Amino acid sequence: MHLPDFQDVLQARRRIRPYLAKTPLHSYPALNTLIGTEIYVKHENYQPVGAFKVRGGINLISQLSAEERERGVIAASTGNHGQSVAYAARQFGVKAIIVVPEKANPGKVAAMRGMEAEVIFYGATFDEARLHCEELAREHGYRYIHSGDEPLLIAGVATATLELLEDEPGIEVIIVPIGGGSGAAGACIAANTLNPAIRVIGVQSEASPAAYESWRQQRLETASNRTIAEGLATGTAFELPQKIMWGRLKEFVLVSDEEILQAMVHMIERAHTLAEAAGASTLAAAYRMRDELAGKKVAIICSGGNTSLEHLKRALSL
Repeated sequence: MHLPDFQDVLQARRRIRPYLAKTPLHSYPALNTLIGTEIYVKHENYQPVGAFKVRGGINLISQLSAEERERGVIAASTGNHGQSVAYAARQFGVKAIIVVPEKANPGKVAAMRGMEAEVIFYGATFDEARLHCEELAREHGYRYIHSGDEPLLIAGVATATLELLEDEPGIEVIIVPIGGGSGAAGACIAANTLNPAIRVIGVQSEASPAAYESWRQQRLETASNRTIAEGLATGTAFELPQKIMWGRLKEFVLVSDEEILQAMVHMIERAHTLAEAAGASTLAAAYRMRDELAGKKVAIICSGGNTSLEHLKRALSL
């Protein structure tokens, strides 16, 4: 697989600009007080599908060949990758099939169907859904869009970090959530090119640490996958994002699901922002690391806002 570079990110920005508006970067005094430093939120929850992955979807599907468009595309997802593929496929008139776990977030499923994608339920976990998706792709000849091992996806999502650093060039630390790792890999490419001194820090739930263990040991690992955060819920590491992160990700932290739920509440109370669990995980990491971050200018990626009512009720009951 081609390892995407900064030129790929610049090309991705040109491709997605006609379809996606730049998302805001805001600092909130109440969050600054909570963390004890200057902190900025990159609002990818403001994307038309409520999550950052749509950047990669537009970049990839815009580059499909005529033959691939005719065959149609298929993807496995816990929600946001599927919404990204569905949104981009509709923009370019391509048939999309999304395979989701049986207990996938109902709101995300409804959104995918609303964007004219066919949704297939299979398995209890993302990894079971992914294996079935790959089988369907082989059987029917669909263009399979992996949620991490796609250079065009990574280059596309990297444009969020490019925007962030154009708005605030003095950012010293960027914290990004990691499920499969496409967002973190993209952040590393953009940040390390523009300013190699920036610390890119990944965060994952300790209940689903496959990406963390793979990064730590620098080999692909599997691990238990029990987190409530759909965007962090991968039990198997992805090769391409890991190859990028092994050389460029400065630090990787694990937080508990309880810390993530509390961070969802902090985002509502202090930033007037609805963040899904994965989107709030970066604030959870910043709060845990607040002593270490004191005096730094920090950006956190709010990767999405597609929380379920079940998760929101659970967070508010803490």
